[in-house]
Amino acid sequence: MPECTHLDQIADVEPQTPQGCGACLAIGGTWVHLRLCLSCGEVNCCDSSPNRHATAHFHHSGHPLVQSFQPGEDWIWCYVDELTMEPG
Repeated sequence: MPECTHLDQIADVEPQTPQGCGACLAIGGTWVHLRLCLSCGEVNCCDSSPNRHATAHFHHSGHPLVQSFQPGEDWIWCYVDELTMEPG
């Protein structure tokens, strides 16, 4: 079974914009679901959202791991290894 090779990049982060996607809030955009960057704490929108800020943040920053920022969801996605994991 494949394993994520980026777990060492998880930091103790606080959401920068707990009220929503910071980039969407800045431009008056909307989102479907939210993702929390586990390297820096940015909150961004998912790929189902019009602006796909979480993936854009990964491509810009290289931060590989996001966690769902949706109530009732508890999973992590690694962009590099293309793996979904449950926090341990």
